[in-house]
Amino acid sequence: MARITTTYEGKLRCRAQHGPAGETVLTDTPADGQGRSEAFSPTDLVGVALGACMMTIIGIVAERHGLALAGMKADTVKEMSKEPPRRITVLRTTLTIPLPPDHPKRHLIEQAALTCPVHKSLAAGIDAAVDFVWTG
Repeated sequence: MARITTTYEGKLRCRAQHGPAGETVLTDTPADGQGRSEAFSPTDLVGVALGACMMTIIGIVAERHGLALAGMKADTVKEMSKEPPRRITVLRTTLTIPLPPDHPKRHLIEQAALTCPVHKSLAAGIDAAVDFVWTG
């Protein structure tokens, strides 16, 4: 269990502190939501969590199999609903993996990404497609 304490600082900005590590993250509201767009929005952090989670799970599998994946990247595009209620409708992610497309562990790595807890926690109505780009 991790405890995260979030404090509203005013002017649509929040500061979240990770209890065990003490690290902090700021959030800000986007300009189209009356904010300043000076930090990640709360819904942006869902996209960050998705990409980081997929790469972390891939990393666990890669380490088990002696694969070096430093430089792997996740590029996530987030879209919000145009109609109320405001919600995330799209979180499409492209994972760039520094291995050749014919790598024998390709299927294992792709399955690892799709089983990350964040991906599994997304609502069924979110377009959460994942594309893999193999660059080795």
